[in-house]
Amino acid sequence: MKTALYLIVMAVVTYLIRALPFTLCRNKVKSPFLQYFFAYIPYAVLAAMTLPHMLYDGKNPICAAFALLAAIILALCKRSLITVATGACVAAFLAGLIF
Repeated sequence: MKTALYLIVMAVVTYLIRALPFTLCRNKVKSPFLQYFFAYIPYAVLAAMTLPHMLYDGKNPICAAFALLAAIILALCKRSLITVATGACVAAFLAGLIF
């Protein structure tokens, strides 16, 4: 019974976090600063989630360095989030084959 209650509470909280911005902000964001800010949120989240794991938990820090370098270069070239993540994975894989 406790588990079901926990799942329901988590589902409600998750739904509210996702639904509130849509209900509160119905108009398009017109501020260039905010548009610029929101455009880089996915990259910041990707970095915050993967960077600590890459640098501290990885088996080979050289592979992590190559993956990080590839991700930075692709992000600076304004590639999509999927392209950046895939490029970093491919760079780490290739570095692992070489080193």
